[in-house]
Amino acid sequence: MRLQWMMLTLLWCLGTTTTISASEKSAVQLDIEGAIGPATTDYVKRSFSRAIDLGTALLILRIDTPGGLDLSMREIIKQIIASPIPVVAYVAPSGARAASAGTYIVYASHVAAMAPATSIGAATPVQLAGPGAPPPSSGKEKDQADRKATRPAGSDMKRKMVNDAVAYIKGLAKMRGRNAEWAEKAVREAATLTAEEALNLKVIDIMATDVGDLLSQLDGRKVRVLGQEITLETEGMVLQRMEPDWRSRLLAVLTDPNIAYILMLLGIYGLIFEFSNPGAIVPGVLGSICLLMALFAFQVLPINYAGLALILLGVALMVAEAFVPSFGILGIGGVAAFTLGSILLTDTGIPGFGIDLELILGFAITSALLFVLGLGMILKARRKPVFTGTEELLHEPAVALEDFDREGWVRLHSERWRAIADRPVRRGDRLKVTAVEGLTVHVTPMDSRS
Repeated sequence: MRLQWMMLTLLWCLGTTTTISASEKSAVQLDIEGAIGPATTDYVKRSFSRAIDLGTALLILRIDTPGGLDLSMREIIKQIIASPIPVVAYVAPSGARAASAGTYIVYASHVAAMAPATSIGAATPVQLAGPGAPPPSSGKEKDQADRKATRPAGSDMKRKMVNDAVAYIKGLAKMRGRNAEWAEKAVREAATLTAEEALNLKVIDIMATDVGDLLSQLDGRKVRVLGQEITLETEGMVLQRMEPDWRSRLLAVLTDPNIAYILMLLGIYGLIFEFSNPGAIVPGVLGSICLLMALFAFQVLPINYAGLALILLGVALMVAEAFVPSFGILGIGGVAAFTLGSILLTDTGIPGFGIDLELILGFAITSALLFVLGLGMILKARRKPVFTGTEELLHEPAVALEDFDREGWVRLHSERWRAIADRPVRRGDRLKVTAVEGLTVHVTPMDSRS
C-alpha cells in the first residue's frame, strides 16, 4: 500500500514537471484585427497577464489593422515594453496591413515580422485630416512651409501633433534598433512599404510565410527584454491561440460607435416616454440601462461633445414641435440639428470609429415621425373630449325628475339615473354630474360654485 502511494506521488510529480516544461516551451498568439480601440487594449492586457501567469515563453501578435485610437495604441505599446516575455509582431496573413497605429506596435515589439504581400506604414495621425486641411507636403514645399514666420494657430497645433508622433516612433525605432529615418517618413509623409522593402530597409527583422516559418527563423535569435539579453529557443515550441473572453467581446460590441449611438437614442426615447406616461416603468427601466451603457461607451470613445449637444437639442426641438405647433419650424430645425450632431459625434476620421450615414438618416427620419407626428397625434387625442365610458358623464347636464333632499332620480342622456345631491333638489332643476359610482351619479345644481 505504501509502495503504491509512493508510485502515485512520483507520477504526480513527473506530470507536474512535464506541465511546467510544456508551458515554458509554448508560444501564445494574439490576433489584433480591425480597428484598434478600447476592446483591443483590454484583450491584449488581459491576455498578457494570463500568458505571464502560465509561464509562456513567447508572445506573437498577429496584426491586420487599418489603425485605431492613439490612446489605445499607446496602452498596448506600454504593455509590450513592460512585458517580461519577448513579443513578436507578425503582420499576417498575406494581404494584411499594419497601417497607422499598427506601425507603431510593430516598431515597439522585440521582433518585427511580416508575411509576403503585406504592407506597413501610413502612420500620420489621421485626426489632423479635418475638413479643408491641406494634404501632407514633402521636400522643398514642406521646408518652405516650415520656414514661414507666421502660421495659423490650427497649423501650429497640427505641427505639434505630428512632431509628437515623430518623436514617439523614432524613440521606439532607436530602442529596437530599427530604421528611424523611414519611421519619420511614415509619420510626416504617410509613407508605406511592402514586406520585401521593409526587410531591406531594416524596418522589420524577418519575413515569414506562416507562423511555422516564423518560429523556425526565431530559433537562436537574441533579443533584449527589460535590459537582459535572451536567446529564443523556438524549436519544438507549441503554439496556442488565446481568443478574447466574454468581457472583451462585450466591450467590443459596446464600444462600436454604431451600437453606442443606438443605445444612446434608445435610452433617450425610453426616458421621454416614461416621463410622458408616468408609471409605464418598462420604458424608463430599459431606457436608463441603455443610456448608462451608452455613456460608458462614450467615456472610452473619442466623441465630439458639440455633436452630442446638437443631438440633444434636436430631440428637444422635435418634442417641442409636438407640444407647441410652429408650422414645422421647430420640427425641421430639430431634424437638422439631430442629423448634424450625429455626423459630428464621432468625426475622428479613424477607420472603424465612425457612425454609418445610413444609420443616422434612418434614426433622423424615425425620430421626426415618432416625435413630430406620433407624439403630436397622441397629445391631440388627449385634448379631445371623452365620448364613451363613465368618464364621459362627468360635468354633463342632468334634470331632476322629482323633489328629493339626498337621493332621487334624474334624467341623464335620456336615461333614468339614481342620483345623490349635496343639497335639496326640486323637480325640473338643472344639475351637473360631479362623480360616478357604479350606477349612481353625484350631482350638484348648475348654479352652484362648488
